[in-house]
Amino acid sequence: MNPLIFATSVIAAGLSVGLASTGPGVGQGTVASQAVEGIARQPEAEGKIQGTLLLSLAFMEALTIYGLVVALALLFANPFV
Repeated sequence: MNPLIFATSVIAAGLSVGLASTGPGVGQGTVASQAVEGIARQPEAEGKIQGTLLLSLAFMEALTIYGLVVALALLFANPFV
């Protein structure tokens, strides 16, 4: 295997995981903050807010997992070899 391709793949895998987790991490913090604020303002809507919160957190976590899949593909099933 060409060392340049291998090094580039490792760097790209690290960047894909890092960048794929940064956006959803910030988004999850913002969503959780807004959900707590919404529950504090309207305690009777807690169930509806909590359901929406969990669903949106699951979708955001899926984005991070997609980045992990790309990184694993670059490391173990390198398409550039």
